[in-house]
Amino acid sequence: MKSYSILERILFPRTRLSEMKLKEALSGKTVLITGASSGIGEQLAYLAGRSGGSLILTARREEKLLAVKRSIEEEAEGAKVSIFSADLRDAAQLEALHAFIRELPNQPDIVVSNAGLSIRRAIFDSLDRAHDFDRTIAINYTAPLRLLLGLIPGLRSNGGQIINISTINMSLIPFPHWSAYQASKAAFDTWFRSAAPELNAAGIATTSVYLPLVRTPMIAPTKAYESSPAMSAEHAAQLIARAIYTRQRRIRPWWLPFGELASLWGRGAWERAAPLLLRRRERR
Repeated sequence: MKSYSILERILFPRTRLSEMKLKEALSGKTVLITGASSGIGEQLAYLAGRSGGSLILTARREEKLLAVKRSIEEEAEGAKVSIFSADLRDAAQLEALHAFIRELPNQPDIVVSNAGLSIRRAIFDSLDRAHDFDRTIAINYTAPLRLLLGLIPGLRSNGGQIINISTINMSLIPFPHWSAYQASKAAFDTWFRSAAPELNAAGIATTSVYLPLVRTPMIAPTKAYESSPAMSAEHAAQLIARAIYTRQRRIRPWWLPFGELASLWGRGAWERAAPLLLRRRERR
């Protein structure tokens, strides 16, 4: 795991992960991870693979999935790793993934909805880029929704678990330049929380993991994040892995409730101040 600054150690305290409990929870179980070719999904795949779980890994880049599969199998003798490359935004490829899963000897017991797309762009730079909103809503909302609709019957029969990798932004004031990303993540978060009572009643555990900024390839294009405090992908994977055996319904940073209060009480002040700050930045 990458070394943290003092501030990062305060913001992201060490996760107490029990490898024994994780191995017990994964014994005889199959885990499906989307977005498994890099970042959080890749690190979670390594962690679950070392702990004895059978894996189904999916992402767009087949060569990266093959590399992850080889690494897991070299490190964990007897590891069972199935891969399927697909762009989940494409209905035909998503159906092909469903067909692939149906042919496997073991159906998913745990689904980690991790694949996502982040876009930072000002609205006035987006007026001729409606496709950015289409593709963001497709991967962050429509794709995981359609994937889960096909998997829920199996998860119901085996008392499975769905883990949604979300963002702390769902609890905070929306920020300028992130309208496509935040709206799409909010759509799936709302659907998931709305469906959760029904899924829980049917014996399916649901976990929402609200992550802060995580240092992954997805944030690399945003220069402002280079010096910002960020959780490591390995640390995020540990949080998710712990949720597999605790089946905790919600995971979030210890400091997020303070952010929620600030967002609630400071909304009016922020809505007045934000345009002034943006105008000042444009003049520079």
